[in-house]
Amino acid sequence: MAIALRKKDELDRLKVAGSIVGKTLKYLQENITVGMSLKEIDAMGEELIRSQGAEPSFKGLYGFPASVCTSLNEVCIHGVPTDKRVQEGDILGLDLGTKIDGYFGDAAITMPIGKISKRDEELIKCSKDALYFAIENIRVGMRFKELTVILEQFILERGFVPLREFCGHGIGKKPHEEPNIPNYLEGKPKQGPKIKNGMVFCLEPMICQKSGKPIVWDDKWSVVSEDGLRTSHYEHTVAIIDNKAVILTKGE
Repeated sequence: MAIALRKKDELDRLKVAGSIVGKTLKYLQENITVGMSLKEIDAMGEELIRSQGAEPSFKGLYGFPASVCTSLNEVCIHGVPTDKRVQEGDILGLDLGTKIDGYFGDAAITMPIGKISKRDEELIKCSKDALYFAIENIRVGMRFKELTVILEQFILERGFVPLREFCGHGIGKKPHEEPNIPNYLEGKPKQGPKIKNGMVFCLEPMICQKSGKPIVWDDKWSVVSEDGLRTSHYEHTVAIIDNKAVILTKGE
């Protein structure tokens, strides 16, 4: 399947969807406190998304039961909101999507709950820094696999490993489109599609400590590393406009 090249009117709609994602993540990060349940956090996110005129695109997607993925501590991605309450020293991944006017937005952060350990600070910083470093190094004409190499090398140099079997992705009129963008290289970097103006995609470094092998919990959603250690996840929706990578999910 060909990777879509978006025209200005489509990019404008994607900007709106992305902006709502970014604003919602920022609001959650500023308002989540010790003692809140994951279900309360999910409800707060859904209410804010809907108040901005969008739909929470994750709710019901592939059968997912909530609007916000709440990935606590060892859960890297796709955490299902429960009655569990966040505690001082936890780290919490928040991943959410929007749909408005037929177009989608998607982003994620991992945030500290109160004071966290130095190791957890390094873990979160790795996923965030890897994301922004990759975005800064996007060039029109490079291959997506070359972008994967940048992500993987950055993660490994920080002393962590990427989660395997899951990846970033295109986005537009569907929440997941071509291409797939792993955080680890398969094949050769000089193979596969090139980055072009008008492409819109999500980069999302998913960081584990010792093993990148995923295990899915019995809830059929929550993904952890086989090492059982804490993980981190960051994501932005990025558009290539006038030969530059533009983040659509900043929420400014």
